[in-house]
Amino acid sequence: MTTTDTGLQPLRRALISVSDKTGLEDFARALADRGVELLSTGGTAKALRDAGLKVRDVSEVTKFPEMMDGRVKTLHPMVHGGLLALRDNDGHVSAMLQHGIEAIDLLVVNLYPFEETVAKGADYETCIENIDIGGPAMIRAASKNHAFVSVVTDVQDYAALLDELEANEGRTTYAFRQRLALTAYSRTAAYDAAVSAWMAGAIGEPTPRRRAFAGTLAQTLRYGENPHQAAAFYRDGSSRPGVATATQHQGKELSYNNINDTDAAFELVSEFRPEDGPACAIIKHANPCGVARGETLRDAYMRAFDCDRTSAFGGIIALNMVLDAATAEEIAGIFTEVIIAPGADAAAREILGKKKNLRLLTTDGLADPAAPGVAFKQVSSGLLVQDRDNGRILPADLKVVTKRAPSDQELRDLMFAWTVAKHVKSNAIVYVKDGATVGVGAGQMSRVDSSTIAALKAQRMAEEIGLSETPAKGSVVASDAFFPFADGLLAAANAGATAVIQPGGSMRDNEVIEAADEAGLAMVLTGMRHFRH
Repeated sequence: MTTTDTGLQPLRRALISVSDKTGLEDFARALADRGVELLSTGGTAKALRDAGLKVRDVSEVTKFPEMMDGRVKTLHPMVHGGLLALRDNDGHVSAMLQHGIEAIDLLVVNLYPFEETVAKGADYETCIENIDIGGPAMIRAASKNHAFVSVVTDVQDYAALLDELEANEGRTTYAFRQRLALTAYSRTAAYDAAVSAWMAGAIGEPTPRRRAFAGTLAQTLRYGENPHQAAAFYRDGSSRPGVATATQHQGKELSYNNINDTDAAFELVSEFRPEDGPACAIIKHANPCGVARGETLRDAYMRAFDCDRTSAFGGIIALNMVLDAATAEEIAGIFTEVIIAPGADAAAREILGKKKNLRLLTTDGLADPAAPGVAFKQVSSGLLVQDRDNGRILPADLKVVTKRAPSDQELRDLMFAWTVAKHVKSNAIVYVKDGATVGVGAGQMSRVDSSTIAALKAQRMAEEIGLSETPAKGSVVASDAFFPFADGLLAAANAGATAVIQPGGSMRDNEVIEAADEAGLAMVLTGMRHFRH
């Protein structure tokens, strides 16, 4: 029977070299109390000695000093031999005896803070100096030899290791070492992914030959989009405000669909900066069912809610300002899955605290819609990777192509509608009036169908809130892509729209422009498309 089969391995010697010293003293002291010999390097060795612990310097083991500003200290056969040697292999044991190599049973390493350095905006040379070399090399060596060696790369695993030693009289099981090795390999993979992603950006390489993505487990989910699908939520380590970085104040755990919809809602509402006034977005199945500005946050919410009261039931609400009591009172009146906002005052939290199933998230800021970034999705045997859609249009960028130019109010609504359309599944048609959506047509196979559905939604809005006529009359319309034929545009005109914003670029642009002129519409072209699939 091999050692791998029996599993249990004693822990006699540990090499500890960490940049994050959280919990280090208590952890190392617990090891020392078990008779474990401690080896260490540089700042870690000093921290342990300052805590009154006995430590051997790695340079004493290697008979070689640390050099080159610490770049070279653990890259040595006395270290790697101690990590890689197979204890049940006579040849390996003989080599250890011949060269005086001592076995290392535990490696505790967390890497130079490269990701944090990049996040702080450090210059190129500083980032380079924060790329760890010896750490990953040791981690990979110890992980490969997990039949005999335990490797800890995360402070969160200190307690688990001590519990394992307590349960097994100072030994570790093979299954436990396997789990540690998995965590370790995942850590070095994520680290290398962060380095390669940073370097691609630093040297301006948009399509590197190989691309890696990594994340840290934030939450194991009950299931995915459907109950038969296993799922989990990972954070990518970036500091962009949103659902991944938010604080949850109340309510049960978010589901897969909650997270997806909350992200869609917050990214949309982040388009509307607080200095331009309050805004609210209500999302259902990743599409907005109501978006509005208002004089107050409560007003913005009520106007967004009025767009589609039926769909808003059980929806996700995103706000661009700190949630106040007046708005919270209104939201509490219907069933809502999630509220996400930059903050929430004490009165609002008290009001919503009575709604036990409602999740309240705060983010301490809005996402920057203009910030660069990447988005990706999996396809069979591959990944599609693209820049985040951070394209933005200013009024000065618009091209008026009809005989009539939009009025100032129409222009304001056209810009609002265009912003919302960017966040609606294609094909997308959005009707807006006075800074609020009044009809949204999403995800249809034909643009004319999206236009018709948006008009029907506007008619239903009139019925729900008691208007004498459809709010589509006097509204403006945004289309996320060009009208391939005039029919979609004419459907909007027939519903009562007075102005249109669209990218243009169709072979039939002239036909569409002529139809707009005949209908008395003002139409502007953006030259930019916002497909969202």
